[in-house]
Amino acid sequence: MSSPPADRLASLERTIVDHVFELRPPYASSLGLHEYDGRLPDTSAAATTRWATRARELLRELTDLPAHELTSPRRLDRQLLQLLLEGQLFDLEESREYDRNPMSYLFQSDLTNYISRDYAPVAVRVAAIAATLEATPALFDAARARLEPVLPRPFVSLAIQIAEGLPSHFAEGEAFSQVASPQLRGRVHAAREAADAAVLRFAEWLKAERLPHADESFPLGPERFQRLLWVREGLATPVEEVLRRGRADLQRNQERLAEIARQEGLTPARLIERLNDHHPKPDEVMPLVRNMTNDIREFVRKEDLASIPEPEVCHVRETPPWARDLWTAAMSPPGPFEKPVDGIYWVTTVDRSWTPTQQESWLRTLNYGMLKNTTVHEVWPGHYLQALHFRKTEQSLARKVWFSYSFTEGWAHYCEQVALEAGFDGRSMEAEVTQLADALTRNCRLVASIGMHTQGMSVAEAARLFETEAHLERFHAEREAIRGTYNPEYFCYTLGKLAILDVRSKYLGSRFGSSLRAFHDTLLGFGMPPIGLLDPLLGAA
Repeated sequence: MSSPPADRLASLERTIVDHVFELRPPYASSLGLHEYDGRLPDTSAAATTRWATRARELLRELTDLPAHELTSPRRLDRQLLQLLLEGQLFDLEESREYDRNPMSYLFQSDLTNYISRDYAPVAVRVAAIAATLEATPALFDAARARLEPVLPRPFVSLAIQIAEGLPSHFAEGEAFSQVASPQLRGRVHAAREAADAAVLRFAEWLKAERLPHADESFPLGPERFQRLLWVREGLATPVEEVLRRGRADLQRNQERLAEIARQEGLTPARLIERLNDHHPKPDEVMPLVRNMTNDIREFVRKEDLASIPEPEVCHVRETPPWARDLWTAAMSPPGPFEKPVDGIYWVTTVDRSWTPTQQESWLRTLNYGMLKNTTVHEVWPGHYLQALHFRKTEQSLARKVWFSYSFTEGWAHYCEQVALEAGFDGRSMEAEVTQLADALTRNCRLVASIGMHTQGMSVAEAARLFETEAHLERFHAEREAIRGTYNPEYFCYTLGKLAILDVRSKYLGSRFGSSLRAFHDTLLGFGMPPIGLLDPLLGAA
């Protein structure tokens, strides 16, 4: 006699999650599952083929479960597990990340959590650093064996920059290890030398063997892009409809910005230029952001926008060298299984090696209004608050390991609008213009992503889109366009924000008595689900 469907799903849930972590051990470690510390995946074609074969077997077992015999929450969990497996298969077999994108190897050897998070004794964390560095040469041997002869140029160019910055990151790991025993220090030193040599050989190999033959073959194409919406967000919405909604939101934001500009007697571009003119000096950025972080937390409390689970600790730090080309600011939240609650708010300050023109251009993106709005997005009530709620709420295993890019970034982007609605910064003209300017950038990300991956838009055309429609300066616009080649999912900010606004409009009054705190706490209690499941989740709440 077979086991009840609920028992079979519980067993499958554990098996599927373990199988996914076999392919993504650094992800498991980042969630706080430290039995995966120091492990890198086997990315050889033979290993990933075996993995994919087993994943399809698990998918068949999952779909054989009679959904009608499961409770409503577990039916949703079953769908999450299905999408989890389908998403990994998409990465391996459709976007083919290990065959086409050298950056997919470079992110595996990140030591940041071991250095920055006090989750275990130093010796344990240093041993994880050593194990990661020891596994790194084999990872890059596998990369050279597997990467195709002709790769997308943006992928190769950025991978070279990241690879050349990794030795400084590995040096950070060795510096951290100096507090450990002589034996561990020696192990890390030897491993770091080998890892440095391996990553620099990889960078030189990319320059010599792949960059000369690189082309513009980065687009996913319409069919794979549509598939991406499904495996990441459970959305069957046609790409054309997603683009229509994104363009409509772009137009709304442009019209409001134009209205403010008329009131100020300026063009929208000049209004944003004036905003950019008001920026801190290089040495002022980090102290300023630390003060903002504290002030905005108190604003969230005072306006009762959402509950703030305690304890809470957020550190503001400079972006690690290896990641400076990837983000302006970012939150590294505590994972759902992590013991310490510490969040790390990374801020990319000026690179002293840049030309004076580049430095000034970057500082203009770090203007006062932008830093405030970004802190709302990254910390309060954005990503860090979201992580605190995720940790405190009872979740199934499927929900604890699921990460929706659109719900996560959509929530943080939505928070920018909510904060303004609640009177953030006295609802000043500067605050609203900053919020609109950031929204325009996110709108253009959606348009550029769909344009470049499904409609033949070039990188240069995407950069012009950011310049003309979002009023970004050239240096920033070019970085945004390039990002869309390797990260098509940066459509998620606008897509997720619109999804949250949709369910707020539908349920805030009828289900939550117009209480934003009640609505937000409920929404955050779901974890980080695909936005395609938000309506069913709220309907069942």
